[in-house]
Amino acid sequence: MTLGEKIEQALTQRPDSHVPARVLQRLTGLPEDPEKQPVPVNWAMHFGQAAVLGVLRSVMAHVGLRGPVASAKFMVVRLTNDQILENATGVGAPPATWPREELIVDVLHKAVYAFATGAIADALAARGGPGPGQRHAALRPGRHIGVGPLPRKDAYGR
Repeated sequence: MTLGEKIEQALTQRPDSHVPARVLQRLTGLPEDPEKQPVPVNWAMHFGQAAVLGVLRSVMAHVGLRGPVASAKFMVVRLTNDQILENATGVGAPPATWPREELIVDVLHKAVYAFATGAIADALAARGGPGPGQRHAALRPGRHIGVGPLPRKDAYGR
């Protein structure tokens, strides 16, 4: 996502957003200075959120929630996480109030992150075989009445 953002910023001349830094400052009680752009704090929040939420996408993949639909669901989680933190701290505003171009850019960057993270998480999880949900679905494809859960001994991986 960061590489994509830097390329997009070079093309559009959009400045860096320091919203992540401001959110982290408010969450942790760090001092705020509107005149300074705290780049290290910005990077800490930027990469910290990516790492923490990446764990969630890994869990999704390991239980069998894989592929583009799972990545699309994860993109919504990523966007929602940002909005909860930004709005709860008073740093951001609801996306409905943003200029459309800014909203499109944000959603596209989050989509790149979600689908790239998903591809990696899915590939790593696939090394362990199908997840419990996938094994359950393989019993009888589609949703059917009367198909109970996997036996406990088969529900967990190797």
